[in-house]
Amino acid sequence: MQGLSCFKAYDIRGQLGSELNEDIAYRIGRAYGQYLRANTVVVGGDARESSPVLKLAVANGLRDAGVNVLDLGMAGTEEVYFATFHLGVDGGIEVTASHNPIDYNGMKLVTHGSRPISGDTGLFDIQRLAESADWIESKEQGRLQKINLKKDYAEHIVSYVNVKNFTRPLRLVVNSGNGAAGPALDHIESQLKLLGIEVDFIKVHHQPDSTFPNGIPNPLLPDNRADTAEAVIKYQADMGIAWDGDFDRCFLFDENGLFIEGYYIVGLLAEAFLSKESGAKIIHDPRLTWNTIDIVTENGGTSVQSKTGHAFIKEQMRKEDAIYGGEMSAHHYFRDFAYCDSGMIPWLLVSELICKTGKPLSALVDERIAAYPSSGEINSKIDNPEVAIKRVRDFYQSKAINVDETDGVSLEFDKWRFNLRCSNTEPLVRLNVESKGDDELMSKVTRDIIELLRG
Repeated sequence: MQGLSCFKAYDIRGQLGSELNEDIAYRIGRAYGQYLRANTVVVGGDARESSPVLKLAVANGLRDAGVNVLDLGMAGTEEVYFATFHLGVDGGIEVTASHNPIDYNGMKLVTHGSRPISGDTGLFDIQRLAESADWIESKEQGRLQKINLKKDYAEHIVSYVNVKNFTRPLRLVVNSGNGAAGPALDHIESQLKLLGIEVDFIKVHHQPDSTFPNGIPNPLLPDNRADTAEAVIKYQADMGIAWDGDFDRCFLFDENGLFIEGYYIVGLLAEAFLSKESGAKIIHDPRLTWNTIDIVTENGGTSVQSKTGHAFIKEQMRKEDAIYGGEMSAHHYFRDFAYCDSGMIPWLLVSELICKTGKPLSALVDERIAAYPSSGEINSKIDNPEVAIKRVRDFYQSKAINVDETDGVSLEFDKWRFNLRCSNTEPLVRLNVESKGDDELMSKVTRDIIELLRG
């Protein structure tokens, strides 16, 4: 078989038909089972029309490799992570294309303990085996069993907050984007009620719908934010929450319907965890750092920088025994969640913080945004990215007080800093700029760097 182009650095993603189909999904399942010598594996799938079919093909491949399969049905990526560590099985596979176009699908793979399987931890070995189909015949076919862990999952998710801190009722707008988040949220809502936590959920695009009538759920795109923002204002909610298709990322809106950049949520969650465990370690990525470092230091914690990307952050968290790790891209990782990312734990912690402080969400973040204004991530499609990055670096480096190469290049000056890096997944150069309390300076140097970068 020709090379499988759906294998990427961190996961599997491809266009339906040409890059990913039932035969390829079967091969991936069979190769995964054989390579890991697994006994039992959980599988789940998002709300896409193709997910149940591909999930069954993966399960058949696993079973022909002698692996017993536990099928979660429709589930978000974090439900597969949870099932894998909660049940102590050998691994998990989530069939999802997250926020990719409707004619795509993919998979996220983990091994025992929900450790990620990426390019340097076996993913490309699985690819080679799937391509060669050099199968070892199994003595007997594995069993397939359907299971429902949503109640156990909801109980675990709600355990991250203290019931006593919810001193007033909350109203939250929740936008599942017709993805897999809706059913999981319903179980979390039931668990909150059971504990006496009063939350009024205003549900937008709540029911899973494989046609995605309101567009592919990707709140990173400004065009996809209006429905959440408008509902927050209409219902005078305390906060708005929106998820991507497999809900491993959540995006927050304040009580005025304003979208909050993920960078500032990292600082909020760091503060929330340090109030629970003094002196804990917090992991962050190098793109935007000053606000996070400032909050962690203020609250008696230790900040540790990691290369961008879930595999790197999870590895660093394990190494440091960090309680929490956050990326500005709205991925948030938790030690007690097997160091995995969750899109449900963050909004619960922020809700708790709103109650504890007695402040609206805008008050919790506006001060931080003013202290460290940032550009947000600006992407440029450039023919020779390495040459362009070198051009920018050569121009600024002599004036920099610190140069860091953890991920791409970060140059730091007295009042501002920037990070410039090539995307791991797309032909793009990504720029992030921040300053110390000077929005005008941040905007000016951002324009200057873009002009230099794009030649």
